Amino acid sequence: MTRTRKAALASLILLPVLAGGFALQARSTRGGAQLLDQVLTFVALRYVDTLDAQLLYEKAARGLVKELNDPYTELFTPKQLEEFSRNTNGRYAGIGMQIVKSGDFVVVDKVFPNSPAEGGGVQEGDKIMIIDTTNARGFNTQQVQNKLLGPVGTPVTVTFGRIGIGQPIKMSFKRAEIHVPAVSYAMMIDDRTGYVPLARFSEQTTEDIARSVMDLTKKGAKGIVIDMRGNPGGILDEAFSMSNLFLPKGKELLSVRGRGDFQKFVAERDPLAPDVPLVVLVDGGSASASEIVAGALQDYDRALVLGTTSFGKGLVQSVYNLDGGYALKITTGKWYTPSGRSIQKERKINAEGQFAEVLPDSMETDSVRKARPTYKSASGRTLYGGGAITPDVIVAPDTLSSAEQAFRRAIAPSFQKYFNHIAVIAEGQKGKVKPDFTVNPAWREELYEKLVADTVKIDKAIWDGGAADIDRAIEDRVAKTAFGDTLVRRRTLKDDNQLRAAIDLLKKATIQKDVFTAAGTAPAITKAGVARRRGN
Repeated sequence: MTRTRKAALASLILLPVLAGGFALQARSTRGGAQLLDQVLTFVALRYVDTLDAQLLYEKAARGLVKELNDPYTELFTPKQLEEFSRNTNGRYAGIGMQIVKSGDFVVVDKVFPNSPAEGGGVQEGDKIMIIDTTNARGFNTQQVQNKLLGPVGTPVTVTFGRIGIGQPIKMSFKRAEIHVPAVSYAMMIDDRTGYVPLARFSEQTTEDIARSVMDLTKKGAKGIVIDMRGNPGGILDEAFSMSNLFLPKGKELLSVRGRGDFQKFVAERDPLAPDVPLVVLVDGGSASASEIVAGALQDYDRALVLGTTSFGKGLVQSVYNLDGGYALKITTGKWYTPSGRSIQKERKINAEGQFAEVLPDSMETDSVRKARPTYKSASGRTLYGGGAITPDVIVAPDTLSSAEQAFRRAIAPSFQKYFNHIAVIAEGQKGKVKPDFTVNPAWREELYEKLVADTVKIDKAIWDGGAADIDRAIEDRVAKTAFGDTLVRRRTLKDDNQLRAAIDLLKKATIQKDVFTAAGTAPAITKAGVARRRGN
């Protein structure tokens, strides 16, 4: 695959903003440069409060970046750059926990496999009370993370509170490099359908997907669902590598077009799984790298895409090192699928400061689709351009009833307390329930009593109206606490009509073409390649 990682760091030296520094400016721009220089000078010398010179230049730089009106362009401080790199790579040195804020404390939401936390016996739901000698009550997740992270091999001691155990639990760890899994689990949904949820595109994504696909085929999977709903993207190279698991060597995977720049990325290796039927799930939270994969597989008829239209984040950001440890992440190009479709859905920051679509079309009605430019897949199927990835089969998610929506509005101010008390109830059922348990209405009443005792005010009639939604939340937490993620997925299948639709299609297929036929999206003609054609 021809790769020039767009996220690679390059050196960029800032010129000082001084009058002499503009001597080489073209005459047409010299006036603007002088204006900036004069404003900086007067603010530095005459503003009522003395400002640090470094801070003044940083504010000027941030103002320039902000005025670009591009939410993807950012100026990073050294600390922000470190955090950005860690979140993008999915790697860091710590003890291996995903954490969330709950009440006065931060609690453990997930323990990563093969981590110091797993080895030490940390459990989901454990409350982080003390880190070394620092009381963590009132800390937010960032403050806790800053305390837990450190150089590989260095010690850290954490004191946890655990539901059902009166005394705090003190554990000592040695920090290690943590690899956050892109795929936390994979499973057989039934005797012929494999399921792989892909949460992010980190450095492990291709490896995790490859291992999951091979394991599932060994277990008898005749078709696989790759769930990228809510996947915000990540490392661009991993999107190419993952696509290459399913697409032949030499196929174009993506092109990037910038100012006077054009790059084409192609598959470099023979595919690992060229034939297993695939359905890819996407929704409005699927963005960036997940759209690259969905678009490439869709263009070559290698997967049927099902769900709702993706987010439409088709802009390339490059990160440039600046003096003083700063870095600039700036938009430098746009992504296009092999058929020539732009992934970017146009957005702008509105008067309220919100990032809004220029032409909202999330419902994807027939009239909306007919107004969009059309393209052809490798076999001649009609695909829609105009930004984002439009599924081959649109299936809206199940919606809440009006009573359930009313309940969610009422409980929203107290969500943290709500989920914290659900966790307490779930922990109390661990070791007592079987995998086929049903939610006992008494658990819901116990939850209501706990909330009332915790000063949460909610009308009992509204509470009762949201019973089904409450029971689902309790069911998910009990299943996760007692048996893990795979049971949660099995039990929530009844409420996931998008996944059920994907499974039904794969049951009717032995090859990929059968999936399109079952969905009623089979091509009327066959073509050798991907056609770059527009029309209405």
